[in-house]
Amino acid sequence: MTISGKALAIDYGSKRVGLAMTNLAARLPSPYKTIPNDEKLLCALLQTIKDEQITVIILGLPRGLKGQNTNQTEEVEKFNELLSKSTNLPIYLQDEALTSHKAELELNHRGRPYKKEDIDALAATYILEDWLIDQNETEN
Repeated sequence: MTISGKALAIDYGSKRVGLAMTNLAARLPSPYKTIPNDEKLLCALLQTIKDEQITVIILGLPRGLKGQNTNQTEEVEKFNELLSKSTNLPIYLQDEALTSHKAELELNHRGRPYKKEDIDALAATYILEDWLIDQNETEN
């Protein structure tokens, strides 16, 4: 199954939500923005989905270091249910193991100042990148 259009990746955190996007034809994910995880989160996401003409959503799924569910896993699963009820788009859960850590390492390596928001958006980019790789392997 080939998916076309634009993909939105979500790195869901208790304080902030990092977003990344790609055109599925180009397959070059990039950080988009970070939004606060507050009472306006769902509205902000739905507006982004509409404005950017998103066709598929990839939601990062956190797990413990041994692959077990955590409190954050449960929060993301609840958010997934809410998002599923609010949009008709396909939503894929993607393992987000160590994406925030990897993002922080990369930003440190660049040697320039950055904010926590930058980590979240870059982590979403890694989630999207991993999903694209998994999709490519499934197609081949």
